[in-house]
Amino acid sequence: MNGISCSINALNGLYDISGVEVGQHLYWQIGGFQVHAQVLITSWVVIAILLGSAIIAVRNPQTIPTDGQNFFEYVLEFIRDVSKTQIGEEYGPWVPFIGTMFLFIFVSNWSGALLPWKIIQLPHGELAAPTNDINTTVALALLTSVAYFYAGLSKKGLGYFSKYIQPTPILLPINVLEDFTKPLSLSFRLFGNILADELVVVVLVSLVPSVVPIPVMFLGLFTSGIQALIFATLAAAYIGESMEGHH
Repeated sequence: MNGISCSINALNGLYDISGVEVGQHLYWQIGGFQVHAQVLITSWVVIAILLGSAIIAVRNPQTIPTDGQNFFEYVLEFIRDVSKTQIGEEYGPWVPFIGTMFLFIFVSNWSGALLPWKIIQLPHGELAAPTNDINTTVALALLTSVAYFYAGLSKKGLGYFSKYIQPTPILLPINVLEDFTKPLSLSFRLFGNILADELVVVVLVSLVPSVVPIPVMFLGLFTSGIQALIFATLAAAYIGESMEGHH
C-alpha cells in the first residue's frame, strides 16, 4: 500500500508541475482550459518547419542524391541507428516515433537559440522555444511512457506486468514507482537545461551586450542538440527494455 501511495503522489506531483511557470505568459481560454498561447504558436512554427522539410525531402528524390537529399538520408540513417541500438532487431515500427521525438525537440531547442522571438511583441509574456515550457516537456515524457507501455503490452500481453515482481515480489513498490519517476526525470532534464541555457544568455546579453554572449550561444546550440539526442535515446531504451523484459 505504501508503494501504491507513493506512486499516486508521484503522479499528482507530475500533474502539479504543469502549473510551474517562469516569467509572464500569454494565455488563451479554450473551453474550460487555460493554455499557454506562446507555446502553441512556437510549436506550430516548429511543426511547419518539420513538415516543410519533409515535403522538400520526398518531393523529387534523385537516383544520384543531391546535397539536400544526402542530408535528409543521413538524418534518417542516424535515427535508425539510435533506434536499432537501443531497441534491437524489432526497431523498425518505432523509427517514426523516435524520429519525431528527436526532430521536434531538436528543432524546438534550436529555435530558442536561433530565432529572434523577442522581436514579436505579445500583449503579455514573450515567445520562446516550446521546450522552455514544462507543459511541453511533460507531454513529451508522458507520450514516451504510453509508448513503452504499449510496446510491452503488444508483445507480451498481460504477462508484461510480471516484470514488477522480478526478481522478487519484495521489489513491487520500487518497480511501480520507477514507471512514475521516468517521465519526471525526462521532463525536468529537458526543461531545466533549455530554460537554464536561455536564462544564461539573457543575463549575459543584459550585462555584456556584445562579443561575450556569442560563445555561450554556440555552446547552447551544442547542448540543445545533445538534449534532443538524450531524450530520444532514453525513449528508445525504455521501449527496448519493456519489450525485452526486466534486467
